[in-house]
Amino acid sequence: MLLGRTIESIENISLEIGANHYLISGNGAAVYDIQKKEIVYSRFLSKEQVLKIAEVCEENSIHYNVYTDKEIVAKNLSYNILYYHNENLKKPENKRTYINIVPNMMEYLKNLTDNFLKITICDENINIFNGIIKKVKSLDKFDVLDVEYMSKKKIRRGTEDFFVEYYYTEITNENVNKWTAIEYIMKQLNIGPEDVVAIGDNFNDREMIENSGLGIVMGNSNPFIKIMRRFNCDR
Repeated sequence: MLLGRTIESIENISLEIGANHYLISGNGAAVYDIQKKEIVYSRFLSKEQVLKIAEVCEENSIHYNVYTDKEIVAKNLSYNILYYHNENLKKPENKRTYINIVPNMMEYLKNLTDNFLKITICDENINIFNGIIKKVKSLDKFDVLDVEYMSKKKIRRGTEDFFVEYYYTEITNENVNKWTAIEYIMKQLNIGPEDVVAIGDNFNDREMIENSGLGIVMGNSNPFIKIMRRFNCDR
């Protein structure tokens, strides 16, 4: 069981579907053993790394979220955070993704002692977005998810649907993705790629879809992932 969210949020979902052994959080930044109640593999961002990226975002007034093993930290309910918030409204309190709205992000992050999984950067203006990504990529020792398409989230309010559209990227420590975390679990279970089924819908699912024995792309997936999967199948 793996998602890009916090460990606590994924554990609630895992238990609902009967997945009771390992879960992967932060797009591969951590593997959590549900039975032992402990993190058994991790490649967290350091606080120094997080503050470097946060400083770039603050200087350029761009929206960013910081994911820790316990919460998602954000300045306001925008973009993907608005989507998570809307999901929370449909769930009992003990099964919600914990979103912490913090007006002064830099000050809060400096004093935070949690483990840092990833940072998400969002903007609806492609030029502003690309400018920030260029600056982030100039920093050392980060993996930056390459994004070519706009993300589109459908949110239902009452009887009406509306869409939140934005460009986004995810920043993790070096060599972090869902497949590297799956490889760790494969070693623990003594299985090979041919025994792995991966189901995904977005950029951060690419490696695991390409490398697993059976990679499945969902019908509502990002167009890039559909094209990538079709190309690999045709080769």
